[in-house]
Amino acid sequence: MPLTVGVDIGTTKTCALALETETGDVVALGHAETPSADPGPLAFGRREFDPHAMADAVAAALQQCAVRLGARVGEVAGLAFTGQQHGGLLVDPGLRPLTPFINWQDGRGGEPAPGGGTWLESAAARMGPEAWRVTACRLASGYLGLTLHWLARQGSLPAGARACFITDYLAALLTGGEPLTDPTMAASSGLLDVRRRAWSAPMLEALGLFEGLLPPLREAGEPLGSLTSDWSRRIGLPSRLPLFVGLGDNQAGFLGSVPSPEGAELVNVGTGAQVARYSAEAPPPVADLPPELEIRPYPGAGVLVVYAEVSGGRSYAALEGLFASVLEGFGVTVAKEQVYARMAELAAQAPPGAGGLLCDSRFAGTRSVPSHRGSLTGLSEASLTPACLARAVLEGMAASLHEGSAAITRLVGHPPASLIGAGNGIRRNTLLAQLLSRQFSLPLALPPRSEEAALGAAMVAGWGAAHGGSRA
Repeated sequence: MPLTVGVDIGTTKTCALALETETGDVVALGHAETPSADPGPLAFGRREFDPHAMADAVAAALQQCAVRLGARVGEVAGLAFTGQQHGGLLVDPGLRPLTPFINWQDGRGGEPAPGGGTWLESAAARMGPEAWRVTACRLASGYLGLTLHWLARQGSLPAGARACFITDYLAALLTGGEPLTDPTMAASSGLLDVRRRAWSAPMLEALGLFEGLLPPLREAGEPLGSLTSDWSRRIGLPSRLPLFVGLGDNQAGFLGSVPSPEGAELVNVGTGAQVARYSAEAPPPVADLPPELEIRPYPGAGVLVVYAEVSGGRSYAALEGLFASVLEGFGVTVAKEQVYARMAELAAQAPPGAGGLLCDSRFAGTRSVPSHRGSLTGLSEASLTPACLARAVLEGMAASLHEGSAAITRLVGHPPASLIGAGNGIRRNTLLAQLLSRQFSLPLALPPRSEEAALGAAMVAGWGAAHGGSRA
């Protein structure tokens, strides 16, 4: 029975998943930590990662998956990547990195630009106030389009350089071919004409860029190349294994979580967080797209209407960091997992409403307002406790995501019929799942399998293997 493998390069973790395509069973998993970089301060911090170290993490996850497949490794018929969107790097024609991987959390767009204002404001002015009608999103710091504009203005775009997303770079390494991308990833740059599913020449020109700088576009599931013998030996998968064009992690997670997309709403909480609803076509009211929403291409056809939070589990992690630092200040060291476990216990013990403590958990800003900062209000002697703090952050996360859902409903004209939760932020926190269900006034269903994005990538590889790379 044929198997396919999907690889998800997340912000903190890389996962390789082997899927039995006929039964839908996950038969093997491999994990590795995505090498972290010094994040710097939350405001305008750089987020730069070593591409070579990220390739090592992919190799480790795939090797672990292959070992766990054992004798079935020869049944693998295809592989596809998914991973974090928006960010990118430059490579030379030999796939040697010319820059670090600059990811979606990068804050240099908020730095002062020559002539006044920030780099983000400068780039947005160049693109014009109606640019979002083409791109179906508004440029933000950490988007590849803004990063490339910044590099161009620094004189840091070498001749012959090719920009690519991290998934494109790693897939090209495994095949020895050129980086290719798909519309789901391309749209996250802020440079795609979403309706045409093609690079937007006017947007590129406005930012002083050109189409040859960007990877060619193909649809997810189309043939990409074959695994080289060197990589085959390194990871233990068959030589000449077909690789297929992958997709963005938001769309892959939706694909791997939602069995029937019509009417379903997906809430995903990882480092960031998203609320996503499928539409067979871009909704007619796209002319009135609010700044907090994006319309992202879906594999093959249709779109996701998405509300994306910069601060998902990242906000809860910031609170864990606070508790850990307080303990260390008193000479007590506690493992991170223990701190999280105790936070969950305390939050569940706190009363609903956290004793009147209200939290805006968007500590790292928002896509549309990067300078936005979170807040705590309603502090009292009774609510100034670890339990109320933990619960207030979770309640704030649920409230913010529900605001995003309400914005989607206003745009598409009808509420969701069902609610599905995904991501470790929900799977590992029962209280957050309960709070989301209460906020959305819908029962929240968890997909039967975790690692939803890697599963979605494996499904795309299955389509490619079954149809010779054609989605028809």
